[in-house]
Amino acid sequence: MTMRKYMYGAIISIALSAGLAACQKTDYSFGEIKAPTELELAIAVEGADATNPDGNGSGFVQIDATASNAITYKIDFGDGTTRMVPGGKVRYKYGTPGTQEYIITVNAIGTAGVVSTISKKVAVNVIFEIPADILSALTGTGNKVWVTDNMAPGHIGVGPVAEFSPIWYQAAPDEKASVGCFYDDEITFSRDANNRVSMTVDNKGASFIQGASVASYGFSGPEDCYALDMSGVKALTFSDATSGAGEAISTQIQFTVPGNGAINFATGANTYEILSITESTIHLRNIGVDGNAWYQKLKVKP
Repeated sequence: MTMRKYMYGAIISIALSAGLAACQKTDYSFGEIKAPTELELAIAVEGADATNPDGNGSGFVQIDATASNAITYKIDFGDGTTRMVPGGKVRYKYGTPGTQEYIITVNAIGTAGVVSTISKKVAVNVIFEIPADILSALTGTGNKVWVTDNMAPGHIGVGPVAEFSPIWYQAAPDEKASVGCFYDDEITFSRDANNRVSMTVDNKGASFIQGASVASYGFSGPEDCYALDMSGVKALTFSDATSGAGEAISTQIQFTVPGNGAINFATGANTYEILSITESTIHLRNIGVDGNAWYQKLKVKP
């Protein structure tokens, strides 16, 4: 064999060896696969106490998940949000106004992706931050008593849902004076130290119910005065208005009344948009069970 052939053979041999080495599969190891064990979940709603069991209204919740053999944690907060939390500890803020219940689910993730799961239910109170000027006008320094602004044009009105004025009908000043129950209701708006607003209504035993809404309150007959139970303190839930009205025609703030939802006259609604408010007047809009937009004007009780 000549030197050239020998060198050629050696080169081929080296190339084949390198090729075989390149084709060999590399083995990787996760080590021992261990599922997370002793998974625990602690939830603390900020400001919760005997008086405020669902928190102070801030919406903040401290979540603390622990487990043996966990590499990371995936937390589902129950409001459509999911987050990876490597240490298992997180301070989370809920945003939906009012008291809501959420199911918090934690997936503790171990080697090779094995998972252990735990869930707990929590109730959280969120106080919507009512603009200071609206809060002050509505409740004063603590509470204010309101009545129907019976001498104002349009103190009762109705129009199509796509509009923001009572273009079908608006009451003339003192038009409903002959209806015994219409102008005697007293509505008190109050706030506590955390600026939570509540409402009480003294309807003197009867409230006017709009015709299409009578059945929804358990009565039968035409629109008239009915013995609608308005007793009790109603904790109101405030939020951004959902009507889409611009700031030129609305404060863009609304509130929801629990229970039968009525204020002074009843339309089957329980959510009221504040179109305008001053220290002595309020203009409200709601969508009744008939699908129409109803309007009412209140004034501070003289």
